[in-house]
Formats: sequence, C-alpha cells, structure tokens
Amino acid sequence: MDYKKYNTKMNLNLPQRHFNIKTNNNGNRLIFDKLRRRFVSLTPEEWVRQNFVEFLIQDKGFPKGLMCNEVSLTQNGISRRCDTIVTDRFGNPAVIVEYKAPHIKITQCVFDQICRYNMVLKASYLIVSNGLKHFCCHIDYDVNSYSFLNDIPRYNDLFPTSQCQSSPK
Repeated sequence: MDYKKYNTKMNLNLPQRHFNIKTNNNGNRLIFDKLRRRFVSLTPEEWVRQNFVEFLIQDKGFPKGLMCNEVSLTQNGISRRCDTIVTDRFGNPAVIVEYKAPHIKITQCVFDQICRYNMVLKASYLIVSNGLKHFCCHIDYDVNSYSFLNDIPRYNDLFPTSQCQSSPK
C-alpha cells in the first residue's frame, strides 16, 4: 500500500475527528500523535490508533496523561511494543490496546499477540480494534476468568470504587 496517498477520509467505526496531518520533504504523510508529542508516519494502523485514542479520551473519559503509545516491554528476552497502554491512577497497567489496519481481520492470532503482552503487564482489560470492529475483554484475576464486553467502558467504570480509597499493590 502506498502510504503517501493513504486515504484519511476512510470511514472507521469511530466518531470523525480532525488531526494535524502534514507531508514531509520526502512526500510522506505524517500525523501528530498527542501522546508521543511528535509527528509519526501516517500508516493505516496509525490512522486507527489516532482515531481510537481520541475516542477513548473524548468519548470514554480516558485521561490523556495516563495513556502511552508504542510502549516497549521485554518478554522472554524478546523486545516487544504495545500499541497503547492505559494505566490506573497509581501507574499500574489497566488497559492494553492493540490496533490493526482496517483491512486486517481481527483473528485469534491478534488476541494471542495481546495476551502475550499481558503476560508481562497483567492489565485487567484488553482491547483490539481495526477501526471497524472493536473487542474489549475484561480479565478477572481473582477467579481466573475473562469475559468479552458489549462496549468499551468509560475510564471511571473500569475500576471498582474500592480502588479509589486503596493504595497501590
């Protein structure tokens, strides 16, 4: 795919937003990532990421200051990168989000990828999106189970009220 001409008008299953997009001297399109505070290459996956991050912030009340894009981690000696991590107010990983380009189907392999990241991070929520379909899974470590949710929860609904009064683990 020629990313220089990537169609940012492509309809995603997310509210439409406006972004700071520019073309560099090489003709490559760049989009401003407000979490990384810099311009990054505008690829189909990046288009999904930027739209989904805005959705989480503007529609689901996720605090921008508790979100990070392209977070490095090491698993079994192998360096990996999570697309987006959201922490709780104590800095513990709470949500991992994995993005795929709109033309990539969400398959078991995608869930396996995010689950591998979660073996290290131990987040309670996993979200996968290709911009068209979004899946959110809640992991209950107390009873060793998981469940898929019908919708992406608001940030304040992710945590039991008891967390607000407790200290970090």
